[in-house]
Amino acid sequence: MPLGTSTSKPVRDQKARTKPNAKAQDAIKLLMADHATVEDLFKKFEKAKNDEDAGKDAIVKKICDELSVHAQIEEEIFYPATREVLEDEDEEMVDEAEVEHAGIKSLVEQLKEMAPDDELYDAKVKVLSEYVKHHVKEEETEYFPEVKKTEIDLEALGGRDGRRFRALCSRHSARASRHR
Repeated sequence: MPLGTSTSKPVRDQKARTKPNAKAQDAIKLLMADHATVEDLFKKFEKAKNDEDAGKDAIVKKICDELSVHAQIEEEIFYPATREVLEDEDEEMVDEAEVEHAGIKSLVEQLKEMAPDDELYDAKVKVLSEYVKHHVKEEETEYFPEVKKTEIDLEALGGRDGRRFRALCSRHSARASRHR
């Protein structure tokens, strides 16, 4: 088998997180890759929005799953670790991010209980997209640059993120299999 190929099926597109022996990546790069994945999913939803057979439900389910895992990684690992190293005045960014997560999680839970033909389904996906875009913009232009100025070991943190990500994906896959 050629070097760099694998017979195992990756859990998702982010190869660095799915390779069991991959070198740890910078936590911010991993989180930004998640941001890009979700942004692409929202674009797919927009293209599929007017086509009843385009799999809107599957796209929204994937968006919700991606956001749930991403939020859990940030809340369990990234936010607590960065809160410890940020200056007091920068901790407000962590507080805002946690509040933004609460709004995003609320919409995710609502969408999980809905069908694509339900009233307000498309509107809730649109608002979720706007919330996520706002959250991502603040993280990538304000929060992450401040974290980079600290002495935090982003690769070590990325290793923890990657391990937790794989654990969450495994748990999610097992749960999804039981409910089919």
